[in-house]
Amino acid sequence: MKESFRNMNAAEILSEQRKNLTLIGALPHDLEPTNESAGYRLQERVNRILEGSLGPVVGHKIGCTTSVMQRFLGIPTPCAGEIFARTVLKGHGRVPRQGFRKIGIECEIVVSISKTITPDTYSEAACSSLNVIDSMMVGMEIVDDRYKDYASLGVPTLIADNFFDSGCVLGEAVCDWQKLDLNNLLGTTRVNGVVLGTGKGSLIMGSPLKALDWFIKSRVSRGLSVKKDQFVMLGSVVETKWLEAGDMAEVEIDSLGSVTLEVA
Repeated sequence: MKESFRNMNAAEILSEQRKNLTLIGALPHDLEPTNESAGYRLQERVNRILEGSLGPVVGHKIGCTTSVMQRFLGIPTPCAGEIFARTVLKGHGRVPRQGFRKIGIECEIVVSISKTITPDTYSEAACSSLNVIDSMMVGMEIVDDRYKDYASLGVPTLIADNFFDSGCVLGEAVCDWQKLDLNNLLGTTRVNGVVLGTGKGSLIMGSPLKALDWFIKSRVSRGLSVKKDQFVMLGSVVETKWLEAGDMAEVEIDSLGSVTLEVA
């Protein structure tokens, strides 16, 4: 074990690596989470530390909900992470390139939760996605690849580190979302005005609502709640696009609008 890690536990190591933008390799063998359940337990401890500098958890992200992203990352199942208040931007965002090791963006449908769901109050009928969505919006997830080799790092450790998440840009809430044909909503990613990818809502587990159902079940199965007014990013319909200083990125989703991000 490296000397600097000798007196640190896994949550301290991962939180310090995120705050310092340290390139992440494997955790010391005796600290590695060995399965996804252990990864989520470690994520909880990491995030309680990060809240001290990044603010409270206000939202969630689901990664690998589409075949596009599963192929891109080589991971066959969805994975969830948490998003902190101070990393959320609205409408148009501007971030410094030096604030990231390798900054990327993803094009996502986002939902706002209408009521708190706890393990005690959960039932599939009462808490299905149709009954817990307050509004929808377009979202651009900001990701940061801080990993030496995410393929060899392992899914449990990626989960513990919130699965690449580094923030987001959210659009305006759309309250009459029930009128939308969610499966056919087209998402588009542009960088410097050039279209780099498109994808439809049906790519998200066959339906964006299925991703939300998966997420809610996953949370309550781990004894955790989903809180009213929190948001959930349902997964990217376009493969991650990487940015450099000076880039202007935009993601747009039919009927939900668009958001932009400038990398200073």
